[in-house]
This record gives sequence, C-alpha cells and structure tokens, in this order.
Amino acid sequence: MIRYLTEADVVATLTMARTIGLLESACQALAAGKAVNAPRQRVKAEGPMLQMLPAALETRVGYKAYTIGAEGVRFLVSLYGSHGELLAIVEANQLGQIRTGAASGLATKFLAREDAATLGMIGTGFQARTQVEAVCAVRPIQRVLAYGRDAARLAAFCEEVATRVNVPVVAVRSPRDAIVEADVVCTMTSASRPVFEGRWLKDGAHVNAAGSNRIAAQEIDVETVRRASLVTVEDVAQAKVESGDLRVANEAGAFRWLDAVPLASVVAGAVAGRREANEITLFESLGIGLWDVAAASFVYDTCVAQGRGRDVDLPSWVGLAATSR
Repeated sequence: MIRYLTEADVVATLTMARTIGLLESACQALAAGKAVNAPRQRVKAEGPMLQMLPAALETRVGYKAYTIGAEGVRFLVSLYGSHGELLAIVEANQLGQIRTGAASGLATKFLAREDAATLGMIGTGFQARTQVEAVCAVRPIQRVLAYGRDAARLAAFCEEVATRVNVPVVAVRSPRDAIVEADVVCTMTSASRPVFEGRWLKDGAHVNAAGSNRIAAQEIDVETVRRASLVTVEDVAQAKVESGDLRVANEAGAFRWLDAVPLASVVAGAVAGRREANEITLFESLGIGLWDVAAASFVYDTCVAQGRGRDVDLPSWVGLAATSR
C-alpha cells in the first residue's frame, strides 16, 4: 500500500525549526557521501512544462515533480523505500514553501553574524513569508524591513508575518530602505533584473538570494557577488545551469565557479563559514530535490506513526520485475 499525504498532512507535521534541522542533517549526509542530489530537469510540451528534482538520502530515493500550465502549478513528491517500493505520494506545495524558507534559515544559521538583529526582505509573495520565519528562527531578529511594489500586498504581508513571527515588520518605501540597515537580506521575487544594488549592503551582512532559478534572470547584481567573501550554493552543477546571478558575475570577472562552495561543506565543517564580523556572505538558493526528499521522508514516517494519510492500492502488476527495456 502507498500512503497518500495531503497538504494538510504536511502542514500538521512540518514546523520551521524541524525542517531546518532536517536540511542540516541532509547536508551532513551529503558531505559524508550518504546522499546524492541531481540537478533539476525541465521538459516542455506545446502547453505545460514538467520539472523534476531527484535525490537520494541514505536508504531512500525520490523526486519532486511539478507542472506549470494554464491552470497553475501542481507539486508532488514521490518517495521510494530501500527495496525500490513506492512508499508515498506527497502533495508538496506547502512542503516546498517550508523547505525553501528552511534552506535560507540554515544558511543564515551558519553564515550570518550571531548578533544579527535586522532583516531586510524584498518580496511579499507566498514564498517570502517562510523566508522571514526561517531567519527569525535562527537569529535574534528584532525588526523586519519589508519592501514590495504593491502597497496593498505589502501592508497585508507585514500584518500577517508580524503575527506569525512576533517581531515588528515595517513596510518601507524603497528597496534601498530595506537593505542599508539590514544584517540579513532575503530576496524572494520573480524579477529578471537586480532588485537592489550591492553597494547598499552594510559590512557584515548576509544575503539569501532565493527568488530566481533561471539562467537568463538576475535578482542580485554583480556588485553583491563581488563583495561576498563567501558564495555558497546548494548544488554547484545545478547553479551552473540555473543561476543567472552567478553567471553574469562570472562573465563580468567578479566571480569564479571554482570558488562556489556547497552549503553542505560549510554545515559539515569542511569549509569555514563566516570568518570576520565585517565580511559579506551570500547564499544563492535555487531549490534542490534533496530538500524535498528529506522533508517528505520525515512527513511520511511521522504520518505513518500517527495514523494519518490515506492508503492507496495500486494494480497487482506494479512492482513486478520488468523483462523489457
């Protein structure tokens, strides 16, 4: 039997603190050779686009698959056990939101100053909410300076997120106002061009650039990358085909791909994170399948233990040895 888990099951199971811990453990496994991540694959028909993010974590393998079409985006994670059996199908819209925030939280935990107190947030959409929640979970944030182009959406975002994190969230008038005093900066937008200028960053700031995973788009400028003493990514191979931020900086001579550091190497202690208080650090977040498999595996185990989810029976031929290729 296969366990089908809904968005409600995911939300009832995954807290932000727990998910940050899951991703930290996944990084440790990756650094120890007990996990594998493969870059995102994209295929497009005349209508929809399919994107897949496969990964292996210890005894399990899985992938997130999602389609982008006229009716929106649909996310599912398929999780397989140690014998190749399909364990679960997990609805993964909320899972993706939580694990994307958690990745920025994990990077902030290892790269931001311990005394970081001000968060600058550019973007007010669905994913931006968990960016704030995750950073507040790992640093003593005392205020959030938020900017978005739509005043009504910005006001609603500030009110909702302030209640969620119990920290003042202040709407500011410009991107610059969100950046110049920030100890941690998060960007979560759909922009094709940089949303702030790197020269605005204060010494000692940490940046989570989390909105773009398109090679032809930029969310941060070359100066931001140039000023960063450490540039971390989730997966170097994936970054080379998805990070427009780093591609443009590389072409401008401000960054070398051989200097990109896997976040797992920092988490595992193989590479030093922040070394000086006045350094600027950067996490270029693209989203990887390993995060999805780690989160889905925990959701599955917890729901099985608690008797949540719905069992689905597949036809008898599923799982029989194949004789053709």
